[in-house]
Amino acid sequence: MKNFIEFIARALVDSPDNVEVSEVEGEKTTVYELRVAPEDLGKVIGRKGQTAKAIRTLIAAVSAKKGKRALLEILE
Repeated sequence: MKNFIEFIARALVDSPDNVEVSEVEGEKTTVYELRVAPEDLGKVIGRKGQTAKAIRTLIAAVSAKKGKRALLEILE
């Protein structure tokens, strides 16, 4: 999943080398922290948050198939 998030984020931003994803694994929930350069934050969040919402929906769907819950935090 971490590689999937990195792949999507790198395709959206102007500085793909600054994309970093960390993973915090819990018993029932996994939290993914996506860090991008400040100038790329708007590209990942998108207009009215639509891009971030779409990414979160994909992650939730894939995680649900695995019987887990996943959260995505987008950080600067």
